[in-house]
Amino acid sequence: MRIGSHVAQEDPLAGAQARGADVVQIFLGEPQAWKDPEVRYPGGAQALREAAAAADLPIVVHAPYRINVASTNNRIRIPSRTLLQKQVNAAAEIGAIGIVVHGGHVQAGDDPEVGFDNWRKCIERLERPVPVLIENTAGGDNAMARGVDRIARLWEAVRAGGGDDVGFCLDTCHAWASGEPLVGLADRVRAATGRIDLVHVNDSRDAFDSGADRHANLGQGHITADDLLAVVRDAGAPAVVETPGAEVEQGADIAWLRERLG
Repeated sequence: MRIGSHVAQEDPLAGAQARGADVVQIFLGEPQAWKDPEVRYPGGAQALREAAAAADLPIVVHAPYRINVASTNNRIRIPSRTLLQKQVNAAAEIGAIGIVVHGGHVQAGDDPEVGFDNWRKCIERLERPVPVLIENTAGGDNAMARGVDRIARLWEAVRAGGGDDVGFCLDTCHAWASGEPLVGLADRVRAATGRIDLVHVNDSRDAFDSGADRHANLGQGHITADDLLAVVRDAGAPAVVETPGAEVEQGADIAWLRERLG
């Protein structure tokens, strides 16, 4: 099992080496903006692709947080589709193994079915030269991917849009905060989606079912070590920590996982 972390996009290889990671996740550009993707590695996309391949370092891209293809607001949904396609294309250029995107939400008072159908329409039109991995979310009554029941409904829409190749990213903190018990979680997710392609391994700073997306370093939050490790083992997918800190803290989290997973 490959274990790594989210690292700075300017030099993912150096970030991996500093943490002892054998898989990394990066942004391509600004995570909180509507700007086009940008490869900040010296030499650009081709140089990063070649360097990562030579180092045997798989790279995952995380799409900007602002993307919300489920939205009923045209001023959000349409730019979200456009930016997601640009991000997918850029991820392909660097040779990424996938791109993670949040499930999004509809506005208060909206019918969630509209949001699911907006996902169907997005998948129908989205060119996918790399796997798109939809991530579960922590909070929001109107979220498309909060809890396994909503995820199952989302996957019905994704499949209806021709998205049999669309993958799933399971975030442990998000699941915990959304009120999903971690015991047996991987099996329940696979029953809904048919797959788990990546695990975001994060402890939670807040209590179960808090709805709060606040990550903690492994073993320092509210999730028991046994439950956290069981999800990672059962998922059987590459694991990426998105925990607070940088080289020292995330390196310790990677070592924590490796030691306990055996």
